[in-house]
Amino acid sequence: MNEPSWRRDGSGVEDSVRTAAVWSQLHELSESRRRELSRPLRVLDLGGGTGGLAVALAEQGHTVTVVDPNADALASLARRAEESSASERVAAVQGDADSLATTITPGSIDLLCCHGVLEYVEDPERTLTLIAAVLAPGGHLSLVTAQRMAAVLARTLAGRFDQARAALTSTDGRWGEDDPVPRRYDRGHLAEMLTRTGFTALDARGVRIFSDLVPHEYVDTEADRQELLELEDLVAADDGRTGLATLGAAMHLVARRD
Repeated sequence: MNEPSWRRDGSGVEDSVRTAAVWSQLHELSESRRRELSRPLRVLDLGGGTGGLAVALAEQGHTVTVVDPNADALASLARRAEESSASERVAAVQGDADSLATTITPGSIDLLCCHGVLEYVEDPERTLTLIAAVLAPGGHLSLVTAQRMAAVLARTLAGRFDQARAALTSTDGRWGEDDPVPRRYDRGHLAEMLTRTGFTALDARGVRIFSDLVPHEYVDTEADRQELLELEDLVAADDGRTGLATLGAAMHLVARRD
């Protein structure tokens, strides 16, 4: 299995854990769908930026369109694609969720990735409705979003109990006006929103459950990093047995369009 380029770039432990965990699940999903459809997938990466994920999927044989509002990011995507073995299978469209209806054929996408986007859009439910419209019936959504309980735990450990309380009780999961994240989700709330917009939630896993809390000096070798990755995988896939997965800084949720 080829790993995406952002997994091989030597970035920090938090990003390594996030990308490795998401890529492992996404690769499994895309290969399962390829077998079901007996062909490579038509993939859309909404907010895919510089294309680390898109190029990796294209290198697996899928056709990938990246929709992103940032022209500089799309220029970097073009360079990354040209340096890969799959440039002819990667396309770029400057736009956002609101432009999907006019740029993407309805019902044409087998797999749509929406990673780190839903926290920032003005109307998340409308965005999910627009996503559902471009997915084929039975198509899958790979959704990565910020998770509320991680912020509650982090602010508590920092001694900011007022901020922890705000993150726990606010409707948007924010700990205050200076919080850089506009919105965080609980799994139950997100699953309900997916149901209302035409999806069935299939699987949800925590991402970066421990890595944001472990001091960097404890993860200074590749062996340490690998052990932490294995621990994260073990807890993320525990099907709610321990409840620790809800403490991940993000969740990776897979849903099917009804």
